[in-house]
Amino acid sequence: MPLARSLSITSLSGLEEWDEEFDLEDAVLFEIAWEVANKVGGIYTVIQTKARLTAEEWGENYFLVGPYVESNVRTQVELIEPTNPALKRAIDKMNSSGCKVYFGRWLIEGSPYVVLIDVAFTAWNLDKWKKELWDNFSIGVPWFDREANDAVLFGFLTAWLLGEVAQCEEPPHILAHFHEWLAGLGLALCRQRQLPVATIFTTHATLLGRYLCAGSVDFYNNLADFNVDKEAGDRQIYHRYCLERTAARCAHVFTTVSQITAVEAEHLLKRKPDIITPNGLNVKKFSAMHEFQNLHAQSKNRIQEFIRGHFYGHLDFNLDKCLFLFIAGRYEFSNKGADIFLEALARLNYLLRVNHSDVTVVAFFIMPARTNNFNVETLKGQAVRKQLCGQLPDVSKMLSKDDFTMMKRAIFVIFHPEFLSSTSPLLPMDYEEFVRGCHLGVFPSYYEPWGYTPAECTVMGIPSISTNLSGFGCFMEEHIADPSAYGIYILDRRYRGVDESCNQLTSYLFQFCQQSRRARIIQRNRTERLSDLLDWRYLGRYYISARHMALAKAFPDTYFYQPHDSDTAQGFRYPRPASVPPSPSLSRHSSPRQSEAEEDDDRYDEDAEAEKDRLNIRQPLTLPSKKGPALPYTLPGANGERN
Repeated sequence: MPLARSLSITSLSGLEEWDEEFDLEDAVLFEIAWEVANKVGGIYTVIQTKARLTAEEWGENYFLVGPYVESNVRTQVELIEPTNPALKRAIDKMNSSGCKVYFGRWLIEGSPYVVLIDVAFTAWNLDKWKKELWDNFSIGVPWFDREANDAVLFGFLTAWLLGEVAQCEEPPHILAHFHEWLAGLGLALCRQRQLPVATIFTTHATLLGRYLCAGSVDFYNNLADFNVDKEAGDRQIYHRYCLERTAARCAHVFTTVSQITAVEAEHLLKRKPDIITPNGLNVKKFSAMHEFQNLHAQSKNRIQEFIRGHFYGHLDFNLDKCLFLFIAGRYEFSNKGADIFLEALARLNYLLRVNHSDVTVVAFFIMPARTNNFNVETLKGQAVRKQLCGQLPDVSKMLSKDDFTMMKRAIFVIFHPEFLSSTSPLLPMDYEEFVRGCHLGVFPSYYEPWGYTPAECTVMGIPSISTNLSGFGCFMEEHIADPSAYGIYILDRRYRGVDESCNQLTSYLFQFCQQSRRARIIQRNRTERLSDLLDWRYLGRYYISARHMALAKAFPDTYFYQPHDSDTAQGFRYPRPASVPPSPSLSRHSSPRQSEAEEDDDRYDEDAEAEKDRLNIRQPLTLPSKKGPALPYTLPGANGERN
């Protein structure tokens, strides 16, 4: 009989506990992605942070496969001899046939094994492999698309590698997990060649979805109406789209990172994902709350030093009454919501001025873009600040009240067109340190399949604004009864127009600016307590479930997997905090002493409230399966339904 039900929920209690462990001794896992030891975008973070948990589960039978990039290998990889005999024979055979395949350990948490393939070294095979791609899949790749050419080379080489491993005398049960379209061709070739390999394909964002949203299309209200072939062709990505769709349709198990992207994939790739696999992080827990609050204070001081230098000669505001907001990500002005953030800042500026607020907002735009060099005036300001050793003149003694009135600005915007680095002469801070020093992350994205930036804010105890069109925002809405009370503000960009959404964002920002320092401290405590919800120790169970499902479909005589009926699962939600808004007077050990000017009630008990939240989190589950009767599985038919 076919699988009874596919698991496509993200409720953490939707996966029940099992009585036995899933036997993986005779199985090996290959996880294949273009961003293995090769940072390009967010998928690198997924692979890197998940590696430790996966290595603990699979031990010596876990191998990551990616491209060989010499500059990355020098700093990230320790090259060694292959440890697995079957894999060693496969690599040796490929190298003797004109390839360059390397083996080593990736120097990250978990120290996973990596197989790195030099795609450029085998470029002489490109024309032959393109012909095979056309003959077998009717997909033609133009000569000028270098990224697609790399995808062809990488796909054929990974399929070659898996084929060699499968041909050894006593082959293990091979499970291959492919991420994104750049790696997807290898999956399609495994199925076309009928290799004994269980396959998983994960799309972290559909190609066509990203292109359509970048073109200011009313995307989510028209998903069912797009002529996908025409839209892809009009944007000259039809060959890429075909590679992505083929991988999704051929995989034993198809997953994506959020429910909002699952709807998108069902319409654009013509297959409903089997499982939602949310992205997690490795959460570092502190022994006491005040530790992460102290880190916030230290990093905030570093940012204040930068502000003193950057606005040297124009520093007409009190840094103690200054709030630091930031947006970060790819330089996609509309997709990432930079446009709506700028407009909301203009409206916020008006509200702060007419309400005679003494708060100043400094907004950072951290988005890599093309630059020629550093601004000379900016460097000069930092140099003067360093010469003064932080001792700047008291501006209040130099200017009259009328001068202050004329100079007053409520909003300052800083555009930083590169990734943050501790070696930068302008803002010498790593990204994590910078985020810890800010007060609020603002990510009003229109297209955000998951959203690592607000997730990173959460685990560092920094409140954030995301949207109901981001995977992170939808996930948090599902699991938190009152997200804003925990510092997770969800902007409605799905059912409201741009102007309405901008007004809502302005309202969130203004409310945040009106909070007392005390209230912000307590809100950060609440935000940080949500970090367990985003830990791979919890979210990794979905990847585990996907792997078990794929093994059961590919090797039904050996593995058995029976997904639970999610309709009967009782989900959980973080309760609404006992004291809302967060404005207590009772100071516990993790909160600095309040100012005398702040009037707060005493309904808040941090320890008791934290304990209530922890009781609502189930402990991490293991997902073993039981060997049992076969579950036959066939490829999806022409209409996407399984036979």
